[in-house]
Amino acid sequence: MPSASLRPIWWDGEAVMIVDQRLLPHKHKVLRCTTPDEVIRAIKTMAIRGAPAVGIAGAMAAALGARTITAADIATFRRKFTLLCDRIRAARPTGNNLSWAVDAVFAVVIENPGADVPELQRLIRRKSEEILAEDIRTNEAIGRFGADLVPKGARILTYCNAGALATGDYGTALGVVRAAFAADPSIHVTCCETRPFLQGSRLTAYELMTEKIPCTLITDNAAGSLMQQRKIDLVIVGADRIAANGDTANKIGTYPLAVLAHAHGIPFYVAAPRSTIDPTLRNGAGIPIEQRDPREVTHFYGRLVAPRGMAALNPAFDVTPHQLITGIVTEVGVIRKPYTRGIRRALEAPPPA
Repeated sequence: MPSASLRPIWWDGEAVMIVDQRLLPHKHKVLRCTTPDEVIRAIKTMAIRGAPAVGIAGAMAAALGARTITAADIATFRRKFTLLCDRIRAARPTGNNLSWAVDAVFAVVIENPGADVPELQRLIRRKSEEILAEDIRTNEAIGRFGADLVPKGARILTYCNAGALATGDYGTALGVVRAAFAADPSIHVTCCETRPFLQGSRLTAYELMTEKIPCTLITDNAAGSLMQQRKIDLVIVGADRIAANGDTANKIGTYPLAVLAHAHGIPFYVAAPRSTIDPTLRNGAGIPIEQRDPREVTHFYGRLVAPRGMAALNPAFDVTPHQLITGIVTEVGVIRKPYTRGIRRALEAPPPA
């Protein structure tokens, strides 16, 4: 398991503890959230980020809110809890894990029609704890399946941060790296900086160095040159939402990496839990793309670096077509083409033991 310092979120009594990832790697600050609004704010401001971690945070926010709902009857509780869950789902639109986790918590109310309000509050809290524990087991399974795809001495390129900090612990894409490194310490990881929020240089590099995994940081626009020089053997990234046909939304900049990998004959893998898959979307055209504050592009750590008044676009994600993806690593195995059939079978498979 990764270092305890890499855990991004946990319960402490009746409070949700969140590592403020905006301050890493140079400052380790933990936010103590006692209301759902505080957790929602942490999600919106990216104090916690990464689709699985955001999903866990959403489930915990729902549990915090359920605890404080005053209702004399179940109908009133359900109405207030529905409104709360709707607010949590809207915190960030692209990742599927947030709505999946909130739906899983809300299902507790549906599945226990005979429970009174205190019992529902207890069951909702327990479900949020189960979602956290399940996420860690899921990531470890993803790591085991993904490690088999990594050749000995591989030079791996990864993008953004899909490690312990982006999940409950262990990570998806970096979970694969961790499992591969445990079997073969000769692997090397190249991580892109990931503009404009620098998740690669601030978070992925931090995780890799903490785990003493050999690594090098590059600018985003250096990746193609390394591929051209045959210095990359495979690419592995995380995901925020995967459509039924395998089209995958991930941090902006993932799509051009997939194009480059395809042009150079380099395998391009996505690592994600099944909760990232949205079977209601036929393809990636239906994935909502979050648009963030343009100042994240025009400013660098609060300092204006573009001409004053310059317009900027800041889409947080792009969509990689399934044709460019070599395989999707999940907790029940590696999904191969044709993805529509493979994804359907994966969703029907029992969870890992």
